[in-house]
Amino acid sequence: MTGLHLVLGIAVLGTNAAAAGWGGVSWVRKRPSLVFWPLLRGAQATVAAQVVIGLMLSARGAEAPDGLHIAYGVAPLVITLLSEGFRATVALRELEGIADVEGLDRSEQVAIARRVALAEMGVMTMGALLILTLAVRAYATGGG
Repeated sequence: MTGLHLVLGIAVLGTNAAAAGWGGVSWVRKRPSLVFWPLLRGAQATVAAQVVIGLMLSARGAEAPDGLHIAYGVAPLVITLLSEGFRATVALRELEGIADVEGLDRSEQVAIARRVALAEMGVMTMGALLILTLAVRAYATGGG
């Protein structure tokens, strides 16, 4: 199972790098991306699988070469959950002060939807970048 843990660790690095890169470029260009979300969800799935396998290894008595490895390994899952919470918050913030979205002109609705999508992408991209950083540290402290 340690081989699977290593492969998943590399997958966490790759998928989060892809999501963060795609999201960052799309956000800078101010162009919401449909491709970003499947990349992000794939990255989140690899994080969850990696944490489960890592905790199973730990429960079986496997020890990481560095005591920080488990903290760096579990932190990405926490960041994933916090990012999702922040994403909901920024969406609500964009809608503050708008009593009736359906009462707005179509162009205003599209502009709001675009702002919400970009704000959500920005938050989730920052989360993916943070996860990538933590995953690099987990890899380094795990003897990889």
